[in-house]
Amino acid sequence: MSNPHLEKLRAKMDDRNYALLEAIDNERLHAFIADAIDLCEPESVWVSSDSDEDVAYTREMAMKLQEERPLNTEGHTIHFDGMEDQGRDREVTKYLVPKGDTLSKALNQMDRDEGLGEVRGLLQGAMKGRIMVVRFMALGPNNSDFSIPCVECTDSFYVSHALNLLYRLGYEEFKRLGAKADFFATLHSSGKVDERMVSVESDKKRIYIDHTTDKVYSVNTQYAGNTVGLKKLALRLTIRKADREGWLAEHMFLMGVHGAGGRKTYFAGAFPSACGKTSTAMLPGETIVGDDIAYFRAVDGRCMAANAEAGIFGIIQNVTEQDDPLIWDVLHKPGEVIFSNILVNDGNPYWLGMGVETPDEGENFSGEWHKGKKDAQGNEIPLAHKNARYAVALHALANCDPELENPDGVELAGIMYGGRDAHAYVPCQQGFDWDHGIVAYGASLETETTFATIGKEGVPEINLMSIQDFVAIPLGKYVENNIDFGKKLDKKPSVFGVNYFLRDKEGKFVNGIRDKHVWVKWMDMRVHGEASAVRTPTGLIPCFEDLKRLFKEVLDKEYTKEDYVEQFTIRVKENLAKMDRVEKFHRETVANAPESLFQVLSGQRERLLAAQKEFGDYISPEKFPVEDK
Repeated sequence: MSNPHLEKLRAKMDDRNYALLEAIDNERLHAFIADAIDLCEPESVWVSSDSDEDVAYTREMAMKLQEERPLNTEGHTIHFDGMEDQGRDREVTKYLVPKGDTLSKALNQMDRDEGLGEVRGLLQGAMKGRIMVVRFMALGPNNSDFSIPCVECTDSFYVSHALNLLYRLGYEEFKRLGAKADFFATLHSSGKVDERMVSVESDKKRIYIDHTTDKVYSVNTQYAGNTVGLKKLALRLTIRKADREGWLAEHMFLMGVHGAGGRKTYFAGAFPSACGKTSTAMLPGETIVGDDIAYFRAVDGRCMAANAEAGIFGIIQNVTEQDDPLIWDVLHKPGEVIFSNILVNDGNPYWLGMGVETPDEGENFSGEWHKGKKDAQGNEIPLAHKNARYAVALHALANCDPELENPDGVELAGIMYGGRDAHAYVPCQQGFDWDHGIVAYGASLETETTFATIGKEGVPEINLMSIQDFVAIPLGKYVENNIDFGKKLDKKPSVFGVNYFLRDKEGKFVNGIRDKHVWVKWMDMRVHGEASAVRTPTGLIPCFEDLKRLFKEVLDKEYTKEDYVEQFTIRVKENLAKMDRVEKFHRETVANAPESLFQVLSGQRERLLAAQKEFGDYISPEKFPVEDK
């Protein structure tokens, strides 16, 4: 049978690029690319294979077109996004929903026909005079049950270069799968750009997700979170795929934690942006499998997990040599790194909170910058953006885990959920069982909004499992899927809640930046039955003697009883208020939350009230019983 889409492509491409597409036996793929060319009208089309030459070409073109510029350290480049394009943009990121259908009202959505008409109108002719780059990538390890093939058409070689660092090359995977490739597709254009190659029509920025066809449309933006389709945009599609197929797609890191006898134990963790996610995954002495998106599958009663990505698109603010030595090292030695939205002075990069003296002038996301420069609203522009980033391949890190590309994934022993909770939850606690942990720490995750998302900062909000913005199925169904996933496991991972941002009455943090390593080491002991725990109304917390020893072993730091009581006092009133907010959210916003969630919340409320009646509003951890290991 003839393939009309392939015939159309033949008329629009040279022999080299046509041959690369013809070698993939997938008519749906050819239809997507042919439509993209018809719509965007590029001057030419370049198809990337998995060859070293093609990988190098995309980087060279990013430099030639000045979407990136070289820095002093070999392999390091700088890319700038526009003043109005510095983070994921909730307002213009929407699900396209067919008439008669609806998603949770917590999700930004619009009529599919209307949305397609709008975004395709903005993409019409958007690539005139430019090269359309066709990229084949994979989410998850290639040739694996975790693997999802993806294609992206873009007119940005910066986006293409970022794909090289952050994901697995997938051209050969598409050839292998052929017509069986059930892929995600992204179409992106930077739109009109200025002399700095920055998108200038931010008022026409649109990022629309058509979940009915597994396509993403992105236009008038360059910030990688809005343009690299395999990032959070594909996560929205993956969640629907996982829902259909009975596995989980999670906004989580994966790390290996070393313990007694030379063992290595794998943990996952969900944290909203700028809440300590990457710094936890990058703890010195441990290994990293991934820092952002993980897939979970139940295999022979075990929870197996794989990193969807192969690189890090990390927030660079507050990365210091002392607190983040492994990241600091890769950001200062030769090798491929793309910096974005930091300050450049004399070919050197500078960012906020880097712990060294920084220049008073240079070039940043606002253009030529000097200390005291103000924006159009009269606000002082910092030397770098709070959401400035670095992109680097995981294999460039000294602590990259050797199981990163294991097609079977790694077996999970523990899962942690953490947010910015200044008032209620203790720094570290363990769920009584799978259901309690998923509900009390995951579905109840409360945080303050940060600079990683455009909008007002410091506003408390529920961010369900740190994935709420990306869930393209009913939120209640997502919670139910997580609870039900535990029923497929004979060996369930322990579930922990962590909170690095608890404050005292004066507003000071009750624990230090590096203390998180102690909490992680305690979790490792717990999953191996090597530490007792104190049973409180909200979960199982560490015993003082274990923490005292761990602080000395891990951080060479003295840990006092006063520290322990301050950090692990149960704040009953604040926890009850939290329960009220969580329950209201699930009843009013989620609407279809499973009844088992409310049963878990009710049990926690009853335990808190009973403890309050016996001990008062603020209860020392020494008042509660110790359980055996």
